[in-house]
Amino acid sequence: MEYLGRHIVKLVDLNSDKKLCSGQLMKWLNEETSLYARCEMHSKLLMPKLVSEINFMCSASLGDVVEFGMEIISLGQSSITLRCKARNQSTNAPIAVVDKVVFVNINERGLPVPHGIRANAA
Repeated sequence: MEYLGRHIVKLVDLNSDKKLCSGQLMKWLNEETSLYARCEMHSKLLMPKLVSEINFMCSASLGDVVEFGMEIISLGQSSITLRCKARNQSTNAPIAVVDKVVFVNINERGLPVPHGIRANAA
């Protein structure tokens, strides 16, 4: 798994318990998986099809750096399926895991189109 994206936890990201808000983490997960899928498919036009359950394991605090790791699980003709993990950069403690995020490559009319990635390229 490649850990490519990072976010620092700021005051605005905290909930009332002074821990990273799960909604903010989900926003970051969405951004990071979208960017990764976009780069892998060499496409600006894609849409999320499915996000499996998100398993929250621990939280992060002010000043922590959250790293996001992605790996390709499978490829369809027009889709890419990823696994995503968020972890604390300094402790490597897992913060959250999403086992399945599916993106579909689309055209200007919103219809699925082949992405052209070969399975062995994944």
